Amino acid sequence: MADSRTVKTSFTAGELAPELLGRADLRAYANGARKLTNVFIQPTGGLTRRPGLRHIATLPGYARLIAFEFNTEQTYLLVLTDRLMSVYMGDAQVAQLASPWALSQLSQLSFTQSADTLLICHPDVDPKRVTRSSHTAWTIDAWPWVEVPTHRFVDAGVSMTPSATTGTITLTAGGNVFLAGHAGQRWLIQGKRVDIVSIASPTTATANVLDTLPGIAATKDWEESAFSTIHGWPVTVCFHQDRLVIGGSRDLPNRLWLSRSGDLFNFDLGTGLDDQGISFGLVSDQVNAIRGVFSGRHLQVFTSGGEWMVTGDPLTPSSIQLNRQTRVGSMVARMVPPVDVDGSTIFAARSGTSIYEFAYTDVQQVYQANDLALVSQHLMRTPVSMAYDQRRRLLHVAMDDGSLATLTLYRDEQVTAWTGQSTQGSFVMLAEVEGTVYAVTWRWGVFRLERFDPELTLDAALTGTAGAPQLTWSGLSHLEGHEAAILADGAPRDSQVVDNGAVVLDDGATALQVGLAYTHMIEPLPPELLGVGGARSVPLRLVAVTFRLLNTSALTVDVGRGAQPVPFRRLDTNMLDAAPPVFTGDVRLRALGWRRDATRPLWRIEDSTPLPFTLLSITTEMRITD
Repeated sequence: MADSRTVKTSFTAGELAPELLGRADLRAYANGARKLTNVFIQPTGGLTRRPGLRHIATLPGYARLIAFEFNTEQTYLLVLTDRLMSVYMGDAQVAQLASPWALSQLSQLSFTQSADTLLICHPDVDPKRVTRSSHTAWTIDAWPWVEVPTHRFVDAGVSMTPSATTGTITLTAGGNVFLAGHAGQRWLIQGKRVDIVSIASPTTATANVLDTLPGIAATKDWEESAFSTIHGWPVTVCFHQDRLVIGGSRDLPNRLWLSRSGDLFNFDLGTGLDDQGISFGLVSDQVNAIRGVFSGRHLQVFTSGGEWMVTGDPLTPSSIQLNRQTRVGSMVARMVPPVDVDGSTIFAARSGTSIYEFAYTDVQQVYQANDLALVSQHLMRTPVSMAYDQRRRLLHVAMDDGSLATLTLYRDEQVTAWTGQSTQGSFVMLAEVEGTVYAVTWRWGVFRLERFDPELTLDAALTGTAGAPQLTWSGLSHLEGHEAAILADGAPRDSQVVDNGAVVLDDGATALQVGLAYTHMIEPLPPELLGVGGARSVPLRLVAVTFRLLNTSALTVDVGRGAQPVPFRRLDTNMLDAAPPVFTGDVRLRALGWRRDATRPLWRIEDSTPLPFTLLSITTEMRITD
């Protein structure tokens, strides 16, 4: 019979996939766990219970969230629902106006911002510009095009014959070209601009000449607008090197357009001078529908089939170069914008089972795509939204099934650790505004806007204070008819069903937090029982386990006899304070019972008490028969 003592001081590998339960030889195994739910991993290696969610508003339906940062002091959250845009500053709605985007289009929206202007694109909607005049004054209007990109969609053999070189003219096509949607568009005839006024037939149209045409002879040198109701609108946009970059359209999914330098809505190619517009297609051996353009160290292009680097310092028509770097591919079913994390670009893979880091290597001078969820792929269930909290170094990823996965990423310290988050309902959409992470949740058939709040320990929660102890607390209509957890003056009370938007306490309180309880769970990996012949399956017994805690007020542990709360001794002398004590130190629990199944967890922390909890390390003492 042999005794074994192990000390676990780090969870910096996060929750590991079930497929790795037999890989005790991996480095990640020593720093991982079997289950980490509703906890965040600290960069120092410990675990802390995640903050709660503060209720902000009930939404009319599914919503897309967009951060709008005017300056460091004026930041907003745009909430797009069916044909409606609401503007929030902090927790208050400050404006609301009609929008052109239907419910079915919200998941494919792409956007980019510069100063007080936000550009929003959808392949089926004329691109729009959202402008802020003041906190309460917002407008949505069309892009102020100077010159729209042009393209030849029909067969190159079809000619076009103008009736004159100036004024209002008739254009006669050598085939069926014109459609009703061409009216109002700008075309190029032998490089000269004309505006289509009206359509008479598939072969005849009336146009106004803006630049004198070279002649009236039939010519095959003509192009129509690249963007229209006929051929679709831009898919994705960004700003790069003082140019507006458009990535793809509905009918030209693999084409890039760059505006003139310093003239963001002018896509005139001119004669190829350095400051003039640029247009080119991504041609390769596979489908490359553009799903994102991102301005990093270089212009990065994310497509359905791979990732590309566009170089040129600066980018000019003569210096621009395009090179495919990796072949991962981005999601097609919905738009999940990439996010920047310390100079690397994080994007959701097309497979829906991984999150990749697109990072530049100085030695090889190429980009590499590294799978950040390689050991935690069970948490990846088709990402639908991402938000990066730079202050806390946490990347939150909402999944299609309503779950949430959180990545703690410290590249220099080799911390890449995932944990899972759950709530009563589903996580639907995310956005980050100046360190605050907002979430759209779905609870009991209603969409809600909430935000992570480090002062809260409950979800969908609201707080209140009173000058004197108060029994009845109202304003809880968003929880009507549902069981709510209560924290009064810092102490948990019995849960209640909210009735008429209120709860009634047995004893009065001056501070209250009411919301939905959530449970944090920590389970260890199977113990390492490696001998000369490999893994040993022998009877073993957990003798004792010691938890080192920091500023913790509640701990419930199952060491084989069911979940048991651990009482903390009050160290202060104010016994009238109803709030539980805050404990820092070691808690040692003894266990009994032999077991032959080494894959069963030796212990489990599972607690829904809405109080602070931080775990720093674990010391496990076992006894193994020879």
